[in-house]
Amino acid sequence: MAKPDSLEAFYSKLAPEAGAASGALLPPDIQREVGHFNVFRVEGLMAGRRDKTPMTFDRRAFYKISVLRGRSRIEFADQQVEIADNALWFATPRVPYRWLPHDAAQAGYFCIFTDEFLLPAKSGLALDELPVFQPGGQPVLLLTDAEYAAIELIFEKMTQEISSGYAYKYDLLRAYLLELIHLGQKLQPAPVAVPAHKAASRLATLFAELLERQFPLESPSQQLRLRTAKDYADQLAVHVNHLNRVLKETTGHTTTALIGGRMTQEAKILLKQTSWTVSEVADSLGFTDVAHFCHFFKRQTGLTPGDFRE
Repeated sequence: MAKPDSLEAFYSKLAPEAGAASGALLPPDIQREVGHFNVFRVEGLMAGRRDKTPMTFDRRAFYKISVLRGRSRIEFADQQVEIADNALWFATPRVPYRWLPHDAAQAGYFCIFTDEFLLPAKSGLALDELPVFQPGGQPVLLLTDAEYAAIELIFEKMTQEISSGYAYKYDLLRAYLLELIHLGQKLQPAPVAVPAHKAASRLATLFAELLERQFPLESPSQQLRLRTAKDYADQLAVHVNHLNRVLKETTGHTTTALIGGRMTQEAKILLKQTSWTVSEVADSLGFTDVAHFCHFFKRQTGLTPGDFRE
């Protein structure tokens, strides 16, 4: 899986939308602070997003908390949530995501921060242990108007404080951020115990859907995005060993075997139904060279790609 988008890449993409140089978006005196924190108004960025390509579906190298008002869709891992009115959204560096506004009538705020900004020694919290940042949890919470107003007030305080000259403003910003996280924690639905067999079955289903979503390959320039067991585990926000164990228990096959079987099926289709060269098929399926692909295909089918095509 590709490296998460860095803070530098984030500011580079954000600057044209905000009508500013990327350096102008950095908080004053942030270089003196451990970690990184910043806060933005959604309205201030919407004009720059019009007629632009959608946000990329990817991981980012920082945490992000957003409060949103307006019609939009949030996609994360293998899930998506439609927002009709108000929502609070917690994004983590471990899970890929994107936000797709349905129109320009969007309002709200978002803040970004690194885990260094909220070191356990300073906050008492380990972010990845919190339910709001757990893979497989509920990172998107739909809000009432009253809940939205309460959260909006915290963001307004952040916005005012980050441009102030107060000597201890980053300590205060940490307090606001912690208040926001705890409020999100309180809004989380009560946990419901899921039987182990149902949880395993659900993960196996999600894997199968994600695997199938990689296909069909429609042109030689298209390349398979996810190829390894770790690629799929990262996309599903689970440990690769857990994914292997679940798939072995539910299907009788390893993750690698299931991926290899589907790749072989696609290779057969491409060899029989297209005029692509063997080299083009190999490249689209992510093989570094034709010899590697031929060895893989013969191991799977007993035939070379050329023999199968004939």
